[in-house]
Amino acid sequence: MRVGHGFDVHAFAAGRPLVLGGVEVPHDRGLAGHSDGDVLLHAIIDALLGAAGLGDIGKMFPSDDERWAGASSRELLSRAYAAVRRHSGQSIRNLDATVVAEAPRLETHIPDMRRTIAATLHLPVRAVNVKATTTDGLGFTGRGQGIAAFAVVLLDSTITNQQTSG
Repeated sequence: MRVGHGFDVHAFAAGRPLVLGGVEVPHDRGLAGHSDGDVLLHAIIDALLGAAGLGDIGKMFPSDDERWAGASSRELLSRAYAAVRRHSGQSIRNLDATVVAEAPRLETHIPDMRRTIAATLHLPVRAVNVKATTTDGLGFTGRGQGIAAFAVVLLDSTITNQQTSG
């Protein structure tokens, strides 16, 4: 088994949809980024790549590469996981992620995020946990300047991703 930890942060940007966990969340601003700015999926990608010893999202999908301009982070996640599987032969046992945002409130969107992430990775929903918290007004997230996300992934060579229900 191998564990990977991911972290990402993006500033808010006007004129963009807010995409978190592959789900469009109603808000007056989205997140800046070379791709769709999905900070949650980016943290998960970094956790996956870290667990497999494959660097980070910037190494696999450089921001100066126009192929990834405006890309769906779901596509990036799918590609990253395929690379992890090819390189390590391991599958995700589970992942746990936290979104840090003062606004918008995310609790009603978390079930959709879990389902979307699970479907993208061909995992049972029970293998994906997403939670949200605030910083009680402290720091850049507390001032409403952006959103951060953390993720931890456990890779295991003793399972396969044939467990797609649940």
